[in-house]
Amino acid sequence: MTELPRKAAARTARLAALPLGYAGRNALGLGKRIGGKPAEAVMIEIQQRTADQLFRTLGELKGGAMKFGQALSVLEAALPDEVAGPYREQLTRLQDSAPPMPTQLVRDALERDLGPNWKSQLVWLDGGPTAAASIGQVHKGRWHDGRDVAVKVQYPGAGDALRSDLKQLSRLARTIGSLVPGVEIKPLIEELQARTEDELDYRLEAEAQRTFAAAFRDDPDISIPDVVAAGDTTLITEWLDSTSSLAAVIASGTQEARDHYGDLFVRFLVTGPERTGMLHADPHPGNFRILPTEDGKPGRMGVLDFGAVARLPEGRLPLAMGSLIRIAEIEDDEQLLEGLRREGFVKDNVKIDPALLLDYLSPFVEPTQVERFKFSREWMQAQFQRVNNPREPSYTIALKLNLPPSYLLIHRTWLGAIGILSQLRAEVAFRQILTESLPGFAEPS
Repeated sequence: MTELPRKAAARTARLAALPLGYAGRNALGLGKRIGGKPAEAVMIEIQQRTADQLFRTLGELKGGAMKFGQALSVLEAALPDEVAGPYREQLTRLQDSAPPMPTQLVRDALERDLGPNWKSQLVWLDGGPTAAASIGQVHKGRWHDGRDVAVKVQYPGAGDALRSDLKQLSRLARTIGSLVPGVEIKPLIEELQARTEDELDYRLEAEAQRTFAAAFRDDPDISIPDVVAAGDTTLITEWLDSTSSLAAVIASGTQEARDHYGDLFVRFLVTGPERTGMLHADPHPGNFRILPTEDGKPGRMGVLDFGAVARLPEGRLPLAMGSLIRIAEIEDDEQLLEGLRREGFVKDNVKIDPALLLDYLSPFVEPTQVERFKFSREWMQAQFQRVNNPREPSYTIALKLNLPPSYLLIHRTWLGAIGILSQLRAEVAFRQILTESLPGFAEPS
């Protein structure tokens, strides 16, 4: 593949084939059941083949298709094992990899952004990529002052492909939703569409990364590489010496590593806004890197990819966010409802049972009620099934809640973070971290 396919018809056909393929496999499965094959075995076979087609297609298309797949991968811990099992390997693969583009296209982009004499600045460039993702890939290089650098280059046609994919996925949201039961596809795609232009703007990303790098420069636990140069389709940063990400810890990490990096992950997300005025809003495991240590024990964590950040109006997370979690944590349901009305989560003309509201919000509150909380897939699945079960009293609460625009990216990031912690099976000092760093959460002095 030399570049992202820019012809909408070709990409649309690939995406449109996904629900058709699923329907065909269901028809074939019905035939196998009539022929005597057990229904459970047939369904597992259908799910495995569907997972392979769905996420292989999303990965190969890159653009919005792959970005959508990566967003889904963060939520996989919420799905029941009988649904998520066949999907898990393909989902995890999307967190950390993608097919590469030829080096010549990288050189062309560097010449456009750095000028015809770019080789006098970037004196060495690796022939193959070290990483590839939804709209760009990364090569290792060496700057003229001797620093090793990461050279991120946007795929040709990435903007057109990203917009086209997300538009087509939005049209197919209902049918694609049947491939991944229990996940609300349309709101997820709408949020990705809202972030499109920011993610394509490498100069804007460079500005955000410079701010984060400066804020965390002397941090003993978090490492963020500084920006060296930036153009319209290239971003050159200091090299981060890492050979694996949180995806590797999820797959095979020790419990010590899971707990350690779970703590660092939460600390970074919660303290970042106070230090930078922005929230890193792309919490998938490939963006969080494991830095090597001499003794092999868990050490520092690197953070990459600042294309999706929430620029917070007050330069910090909303004060009401911490105070409302605190109110819910002490189970004052009446005060919680009153506070949510003030923030616009519950409109004035909507009647809602305060006790059911408190029950519905428990996934966000329960981790704060003990000194160290153990996240797990089982816990997240139980929460997910409870709030999506029509027989549960709290099921109708979701229909009555309103998510203010200022909280949209915060909510999605928070939910994604809980998903990653559940995949990690990490035991985290969640309450302590919020007490120290989340505005409004600490008990009044």
